[in-house]
Amino acid sequence: MAGIVLSTLNAKYIHSAFGLRYLLANMGDLRPRTRIREFDIKQRPLDVVESLLAEEPEIIGLGVYIWNVTQTTEVVGILKRVRPDITIVLGGPEVSYETDKQTIVELADHVVTGEADLTFPDLCAKLIDGDAPAGKVVVSPTPDPADVVLPYDLYDDDDVAHRVIYVEASRGCPFTCEFCLSSLEIPVRQFPLDSFLEAMKRLLERGVTQFKFVDRTFNLNLKIGRRILNFFLERMRPGLFVHFEMIPDRLPDGLREIVAQFPPGSLQFEVGVQTFNPEVAVLINRRQDYDRLEDNFRFLHDHSGVHIHADLIVGLPGESLESFGGGFDRLIALQPQEIQVGILKRLRGTPIIRHDQEWEMVYNPHPPYEILRTKPLSFEDFQRMRAFARFWDLVGNSGNFRKTTPLLWRDSDSAFHSFLKFSDWLFAKTRARHGIALTRLIQLLHEYLTRELGFESDTVANALWDDCLAARRKDIPPLLRELLPDRKPPPRSSLRPEGPTRQARHGKSESTAESSV
Repeated sequence: MAGIVLSTLNAKYIHSAFGLRYLLANMGDLRPRTRIREFDIKQRPLDVVESLLAEEPEIIGLGVYIWNVTQTTEVVGILKRVRPDITIVLGGPEVSYETDKQTIVELADHVVTGEADLTFPDLCAKLIDGDAPAGKVVVSPTPDPADVVLPYDLYDDDDVAHRVIYVEASRGCPFTCEFCLSSLEIPVRQFPLDSFLEAMKRLLERGVTQFKFVDRTFNLNLKIGRRILNFFLERMRPGLFVHFEMIPDRLPDGLREIVAQFPPGSLQFEVGVQTFNPEVAVLINRRQDYDRLEDNFRFLHDHSGVHIHADLIVGLPGESLESFGGGFDRLIALQPQEIQVGILKRLRGTPIIRHDQEWEMVYNPHPPYEILRTKPLSFEDFQRMRAFARFWDLVGNSGNFRKTTPLLWRDSDSAFHSFLKFSDWLFAKTRARHGIALTRLIQLLHEYLTRELGFESDTVANALWDDCLAARRKDIPPLLRELLPDRKPPPRSSLRPEGPTRQARHGKSESTAESSV
């Protein structure tokens, strides 16, 4: 019997390969011959190949994404050298477009583009019967979700205990934002809701407490959005956490009244603002009502316990540093819990390339294809913003400095320019954008706020101490103990974290998905 192995390299161990489970669920008569083998990008390609060959496969299907294409190319290259008789089939967003320009496609036997849930099993059956297609590229027709077998029972006990559980009630996106692969997936298609919710019920009964919806538009359809929210609200229990991507300017009263009933921290909305510059929004074909967006943010902040994760993109065509900074300040005023500052990527297949000439868009040719310079922004500007994004993640987003961070711009008209100044100072001080230990970061914040901004040492130290307590740190750094000898740390029993950690809330890398609404 032909052995079929479905595999991919996840960004981290805690991620689960959602797409592979869909493929396995839809293998039909070939399902008993098929198994999943997951790896992560930290594992050596040679070791990945060894593990794959140990399964004695005749067909290997590999999921290829922006975060693993480099390593997967090496895996395919090694496989084809040591076992050229094994048929290699690729799929995933990274190889669904511009297939003629990719080394990994040249190495593989076949590539299934698009949503391969039904096409891949059909291809495997033909390969086993000796009826291989003449061409390398197999184009998947867009499947009707009603014809797709749901994969949720394929999450095993280890997944439930240790990994992020991804789910989706719909596919596709109603928008046409030019930087995003989802803009190519029109229209929005819903899975049969009763079947989907029954599958969610089984996951809950198995002990799943964190659900990450990958739908691009959970709040597009009011009726469906209400049913999904009510489903989880009726089953709310301590530790239950649900993540949705939300259209920023669509939160009607019918959803608001349900959202307001969820306990604090049990809902996370990932809100893709991307730009507050209306001229830039027009250039990238993004439609959003900024007044409604701001009203929705204010409602969520003032009348709900939703954790808001908002996205902004640096490097969109026509966006200058001042323009981006103005948007950042506007978003800071709306007080989301997190602001993800992302650098524009040139994802394969997206129409953002039509701006390359006019706006002098130059991208890194290697994954993840980040923008290097544009007409308004130099390479040096982007390097500053890469440091800004990383330091903002360490300071502003981490949850470790909620009281201290606002001091950086307390006496300024612009949070953006104040934090950019701090970011420049921090990089000059450390020459590192990664790997700053938390204790060291506390020392640097104290130094900057006192020596550069002139705050009293006690003011800064007390803010940092309060942040340590709020973050439930198990130890108070020696610097703070020395500066505040009269303050005593609380008993260790009171330092247990409340709610999901930031890592658990996101379960991603920065991108399990490759963009957001």
